[in-house]
Amino acid sequence: MSSSYEYIIYDKAESVAWITLNRPEAMNAQSDGLRMELVDALEQASDDAEIFVVVITGSGDKTFSAGADVAQYVTRVPSYVVAQKYILRPFELIRNMTKPVIASVNGLALGAGCELMMSCDLIIAADDAKIGQTEVRVGLIPGGGGTQVLPRLVGEKKAKEMIFTGQMITAEEAMQLGIINRVVPHEQLREATEALCKELLRNSPAIIGLAKIAINRSLETPLGVGMSYERDLFALAFSYEDQKEGAKAFVEKRKPSYKGT
Repeated sequence: MSSSYEYIIYDKAESVAWITLNRPEAMNAQSDGLRMELVDALEQASDDAEIFVVVITGSGDKTFSAGADVAQYVTRVPSYVVAQKYILRPFELIRNMTKPVIASVNGLALGAGCELMMSCDLIIAADDAKIGQTEVRVGLIPGGGGTQVLPRLVGEKKAKEMIFTGQMITAEEAMQLGIINRVVPHEQLREATEALCKELLRNSPAIIGLAKIAINRSLETPLGVGMSYERDLFALAFSYEDQKEGAKAFVEKRKPSYKGT
């Protein structure tokens, strides 16, 4: 099943929503139109009870997303950017939805493309992919979370080096720094992404949602507050049908059948 968009491709199969950035002629640059469609697709996936996992990737073999559409920035003024609050919404939607979102990085992930990638819960990349916060090279700073997320992943000094210089690093280097989860041969990326989806689908989507909420909160609160919040979510899990099913399946030595409730 697929939905029709101009700048992205939305496919739905086996409880997974596949969102493909589809501006190959512009290296999948994120124009305002693409971002608006991405917001719509993410909201659609978030609201769809049949979807348990979301994957974001890029069309073609060389680029996940080369960043924002810089051609639109030549005449842009501050008031316009402030007014267009939806520009940040794809990143916020990914973080706030309870479903796990995977970035399947098939090539360059630069600037806003790197930010979009980092906003995802899990990242699997082709071995020839390169990433970087390259905004400084076009007279800007990151505007989609790069200055906030990257230091949390790699530390202050390395984040400053990457952002100040606009340097690109390889997928392998990114994995060593803790930015990327897995690196696979380019020709195996789709297969490896599907395998990762299957790993997630073996578990309760409702319980994964609670875990995502708890982990995200850990990055925003002191340890004591986060521990208390985790205990509350742990208690809440016992109200879920999936928790009872998981416990029963373990005792009965069988495969659980989760419903996401």
